[in-house]
Amino acid sequence: MRAGRILAGVRSLLAAVLLLAASAPAVAAGGEPPRPTLTVFAASDLAFAFQELVPRFEQAVGVRVTLVLGSSGQFAHQIAQGAPADVFFSADEQFVERLARQGAVLPETRTLYAQGRLALVAARGGPRLTELAQLREARVRRVAIANPVHAPYGRTAVEALQRVGVWAAVEPKLVYAENVRQALQYVQSGAVEAGVVALAVALGSGLDWAPVDPRLHAPLNQAAAVVRRSARPELALAFLQFVNGPEGRPVMKRYGFLLPGEF
Repeated sequence: MRAGRILAGVRSLLAAVLLLAASAPAVAAGGEPPRPTLTVFAASDLAFAFQELVPRFEQAVGVRVTLVLGSSGQFAHQIAQGAPADVFFSADEQFVERLARQGAVLPETRTLYAQGRLALVAARGGPRLTELAQLREARVRRVAIANPVHAPYGRTAVEALQRVGVWAAVEPKLVYAENVRQALQYVQSGAVEAGVVALAVALGSGLDWAPVDPRLHAPLNQAAAVVRRSARPELALAFLQFVNGPEGRPVMKRYGFLLPGEF
């Protein structure tokens, strides 16, 4: 079985990755064969974490990674239609489960890699916000969230606003972004006064932020899997395990994710 061969072969590859990450010297560029490429579709909440992890993986393995960030729901649709991704990191495990049922990803490679958190963000110098209930106040005119139709963090933001009892007051103020990264950019640019986004992009954004109580929404369990059409499934699974391993876990933790074994 193809997935079984991948799972067996990736152990030695991952061991080599970790060894190289710790000790391998740089190889001279002259005369090198072309590096293999790996295309990673990843939810936008992973932008900052993967900006650190992707170069480490590239250096360790000698691979070129094309990182494509966006909405999990849109990526799931594209992968189902044959988009050329090697591995998919979703902000909602349900999209990976659906692709597994459709045969678009290798089911044996499905892996939980994190649980996400929401944050309330506001521009420094603007209204000081510490809780969702404040979004109904007149001083907050516009609020950005990711589109709940296809973005897990947008759907979760709606759920939290409903649970706290301010949905009717806040809904007319909402500005919908394609993903959480774009919602964050709306706040950074001053186009809106506030946003409800992923904690992972709020950290280090330069904005004022406050965590949203996770009891206000269903858990954001995030999963990844190797795409069945991948021509490099061993490398794809090695990157997935790199994120979930000793190289990746401290970085993910620093960006506010709960890690497997913690939830």
